[in-house]
Amino acid sequence: MGRREKVATSLAGTVGAGIGRALAAVDADLARRYPGDPGTRQPVHTVYVPADAFDAGTIRSWGDQALAALDEHAPDAGALARALGLSDALAEPVYARVRAKLEREPVEDLRIDFEDGYGPRPDGEEDDDAARAARLVHEAYGNGTAAPYMGIRMKWLEAAVRDRAIRTLDIFLTGLVEAGGLPQGLVLTLPKVTYPEQVTAMVRLAEEFEKARGLEPGRLGFEIQIETSQSILAADGTATVARMIDAAGGRATGLHYGTFDYSACVGVSAAYQSSDHPAADHAKAVMQVAAAGTGVRVCDGSTNVLPVGPAAQVHEAWRLHYGLTRRALARAYYQGWDMHPGHLPTRYAAVYAFYREGLEPAAARLAAYAAKAGGAVMDEPATAKALSGYLLRGLDCGALDADEVSRLTGLTRPDLEGFAIPRRAAPAVGGPQARP
Repeated sequence: MGRREKVATSLAGTVGAGIGRALAAVDADLARRYPGDPGTRQPVHTVYVPADAFDAGTIRSWGDQALAALDEHAPDAGALARALGLSDALAEPVYARVRAKLEREPVEDLRIDFEDGYGPRPDGEEDDDAARAARLVHEAYGNGTAAPYMGIRMKWLEAAVRDRAIRTLDIFLTGLVEAGGLPQGLVLTLPKVTYPEQVTAMVRLAEEFEKARGLEPGRLGFEIQIETSQSILAADGTATVARMIDAAGGRATGLHYGTFDYSACVGVSAAYQSSDHPAADHAKAVMQVAAAGTGVRVCDGSTNVLPVGPAAQVHEAWRLHYGLTRRALARAYYQGWDMHPGHLPTRYAAVYAFYREGLEPAAARLAAYAAKAGGAVMDEPATAKALSGYLLRGLDCGALDADEVSRLTGLTRPDLEGFAIPRRAAPAVGGPQARP
């Protein structure tokens, strides 16, 4: 090795040390507020089922009803392609994967609903349903019939229903702990949040429960449902949702957009309440920017147009749902709500088409980046992170297979995860489980 030339500098070593001291608080704040994506599996949807209607067979029933809808209204790949406008190249692989998914894992995330889908009930009845929900969730994880993620949506924390919300959450969590412990895929949803102080109150509930049951601090995370205009823009003109994330103290796992409550709140008439309305786009864009880098995921809303009735009506509802889902995916909203078993075929068809049609270009770009081979697009580390994240999400939901991704990229799953790692290390907080 040749002799290195001496490199000239002008600044004293104390300058860097001084700057480091000056920015130490900023470094700590960046690490706390913006740890990056947690690297866990994100479900492609959330299904809401009223607490009184949920039973041990609910998930399988949704899958069977979805398969029956396919059998009746799209019995083969060609029929589904015609209904949705899929290309010939995508029709067969998408159709086959949709059917396999509905047979194997029809629901990725299920929320037992004690809020709008359940309504006001006598206290004794809600007590019983909360205890039953805990028992059924525990049994489902024990016998292998659970969705990857399951939990409850409690009532909100405004005065009229606050005590009921707290009691239901307590009964449900206590039932799980006493049955054997909290499942890894447990998810809790706090609806109709308007003020950051309500998030602070939810944090206090979580802390008090952890203390009461001897749980690890931070074990309980929760989603925040965005359903009011005040949750987007506060009276002082600031972005309330950003303050909510901060108020959660690392416990927030997701922001869920409530299509119909939010639309009504800003005065959108019923005929135009949709997840692609400009008011919805604005709210979700604010949510997305507020959540960026924090590790909190943004979830799109739903459509209330159900695929029921004669074939023409079902196909029209399917095309609407398929289009809204594809639109959301292109805007980086990788999760949404599904309101009916008939939405499952188009949820998975849209998700699978999104990942399969982009598989080869994404794989080629990532392979070129990994090999430093260049190509038609000059990608940077941030783009490599996005490309690997895209492939990992496709693998998680069943759109892609590990062997085809490895063949096209020359990379293993750990390699992909290496490119997709968060920019900063995040503290362990309760919430969605690690990718399998």
